[in-house]
Amino acid sequence: MNTKRIARTVALIALLFAGPTLARAQSGGMADMPGMSGMHHIVIPPGSQITVADVEFMQGMIAHHAQAVYMSRLAVGHGANKQVLALATMIDQSQIPEIRIMQNWLRRYNQFAPDTNSWHDMQMAGMLTAEQIKTLNAAQGVEFDRKFLEYMIQHHAGALKMVEDLFATPGAGQEVDTNVFANDVVTVQTGEIGIMLKLRKDQLP
Repeated sequence: MNTKRIARTVALIALLFAGPTLARAQSGGMADMPGMSGMHHIVIPPGSQITVADVEFMQGMIAHHAQAVYMSRLAVGHGANKQVLALATMIDQSQIPEIRIMQNWLRRYNQFAPDTNSWHDMQMAGMLTAEQIKTLNAAQGVEFDRKFLEYMIQHHAGALKMVEDLFATPGAGQEVDTNVFANDVVTVQTGEIGIMLKLRKDQLP
């Protein structure tokens, strides 16, 4: 895993688009994120292929994905243009199956699997604050497009930070399915950030 590439990507996005919220979200690892510690006691059996960090990553990413799906589904009723709507639909349709994959992974290892309401109670890197959610909900038309792209770039950068933190934890991210999934997150969400940057440049006045 090229963690340096992830770090460079996150740093670039942070420099271009980060506000105070993203800076706070990127200041620490997963263990520092409100809502993770004490959410559910994690017990890893001796000799298991997984680590506590793997479980926390999957649990946190479920909440992360669930908020992205919520954001994406706002596009239909808030006058998003067709390009933003297509992007939102793509995010929705790709992340719902990934949530199921993560839930099944956690259950396979007898770990707590959060549901899609978990984003209300967990705050992972890049996730929107209550105030940002309120702002997005209030926006319409071009202003919604602007806010959606701004906030989803922030959101995706947070997901990349979560992967970076996972692979920076000794022993974590080595179980095959965790490794494949985490790398897929980097590939897909880096690509979607590129799409969003282009949309911001080409479509919005």
